Order: sequence, then C-alpha cells, then structure tokens
Amino acid sequence: MAVRSVAVIGANGFLGAPLVDALLAQGAKVHTFDRYSTPPRHQITNNVTVFQGDLLSRSSVAAAVADTDDVFHFLSLTDPQRSAKDPMLDIGTNVTAGVELFSMCAAAQVQRIFFASSGGTVYGTSPSPHTEDCARNPISPYGIGKASLENYLRFFEAQHGLESVSLRISNPYGPSQKPRATQGIIPMALRAARDGQPLKRFGDGSMTRDYLYAPDLIEMVLEVWHRPQSAIYNLASGVGTTLSSVFDIVQEVTGARLELEEVLAPPSFVHTSVLDTSRYVAQFGEPKITPLREGVRATWERIRQE
Repeated sequence: MAVRSVAVIGANGFLGAPLVDALLAQGAKVHTFDRYSTPPRHQITNNVTVFQGDLLSRSSVAAAVADTDDVFHFLSLTDPQRSAKDPMLDIGTNVTAGVELFSMCAAAQVQRIFFASSGGTVYGTSPSPHTEDCARNPISPYGIGKASLENYLRFFEAQHGLESVSLRISNPYGPSQKPRATQGIIPMALRAARDGQPLKRFGDGSMTRDYLYAPDLIEMVLEVWHRPQSAIYNLASGVGTTLSSVFDIVQEVTGARLELEEVLAPPSFVHTSVLDTSRYVAQFGEPKITPLREGVRATWERIRQE
C-alpha cells in the first residue's frame, strides 16, 4: 500500500492510541485528534500531527481531517449506561457530532471512513451468534445511535461518494483501558480485586458477551484497512463467555476473592451477544485470538502496576 495520510478521531483513547502506533508502524502519516486531557498515550514522531480539540467543535474536527485519505472514527462521548439514563445526551453528542464529521470528511474529499460501531449493541435482540446480515434490533440508545450513524454513512456514500466501513466491535478489553473508565467489566473487575473493593454484577452471572483482546482487535482493523471488501465487518473472538466465568478467571489470575454485589441488569442490556466472524475469516483468514485467560493475565500485569 502506498503511504497514506490518515486521521484518528479519539487518538488518545483505549483503542485509538494503540491504533495510532499500529498505523505508524505501517508507514502511515497520522493526524491525531482528541481532547488530550492526559498526555499522549501514543507515539509522537515526525509522521504525527497532533490536533487537540473537542468533537463538538466543527473547526477543530475540520482541521484534523483536512488533507487525509482515510479517517478512523474511534471516539464516543458517552457509554451504554449513560446513554440509557439520558437518550438525548447520545443524540446531542455522538449522533450529531458523527454526522457533522462525515459531512466534513465529504467536503475534504476524504476517500474512506472506518467507523467503530458496536457489535454488542446494534444487533440487540437478534438471536446470537450475529452475522453481519442479521437484522439490527438495538434496544439501547447507545446501540440506536451507532446504528443511526451506520445509516448516515450509507447516505454520504450515495450522496457524496464517501466510502466507509462499519466495524462492529464486540467487547474489547486490555491493558490500555483508562483507570477511571466506567466501561469494560474485565479491567473493572481486576481493579476491584486489586483494591479489595466491591463489584456490581448484573443479574445472576449468566449474561454472556464476546470478549476480544484489544491488541488482536487492532491487528484485525489493520487487515480491513489494507483491503476492505465489504461495508460491514464483525470484529470479535466469536466465543461467548458468561459474567460468572469472567469473574472466576479474574479470581484465578489475581488470587483475590471478588466481593460481588448482584444488581438488576438494565432493561436495555441484552442477555447474550456473540458475533459470527465468518465474513472476516473468509476474506482475511483466521485472526489471532488471544485466549481469555491469557489476555486477562496480561491486563492484570499492567493494572497491578498502576
């Protein structure tokens, strides 16, 4: 692939920072965009141009995407729990800012957008395992917002020729999740084990999710970036794991006993979400999938040193 200029929106985040480093290793020139409320967590090299700003600021975003070939939209201003409490917050931030970002990309003649959608929420109540062709039945504002932005990408392709790929990501976890993050049960459980703090468990522990080690996810994203052949990809491990099993692994790895507090699962949470990755495998081959116990252990080694 010829040297490409790319923008990473959300470059200082859990997935954005390692994505920046991976793109640099591939020889890309990278515009990094984030609030940078903490120092850059990614490399700073001659091939990096840092743009500090707010996703809701049109001028800041327009500057970041100017003169780029590809844009990775990996920034969300809410999470599923906050969106469920205030649906208007998700509409007024993520959906509005996303549409404005796509509009600015079209105006800047960006060739492609790679959008971090949510495999764990856009399929909603559709039966698992979910293929990309499954009906989208999101029941949470967060998932509805992600599905809406996928739809807007179709509009911008039809109206402006802006190519896009929606990456329906399962439940990523890994060492780079920020200490105060309220999303990501695995690092939250590891920190609870480390600090001897109680941890909320939604329901009876049978809730099932598809967990994917973040470094494996980044490798999958790079494969899609090099040669996308479809407009939608599930990026996941393809394996479902219950909450109870996750907590058992955390206790085994840390040697600590978790103090669990059972609470009712929010009505907008689906019980089971597992993604089918057959499309990705058919086009790119079997991805490297780190076993959950191994990934949790690597995450623990980082968290215990925080």
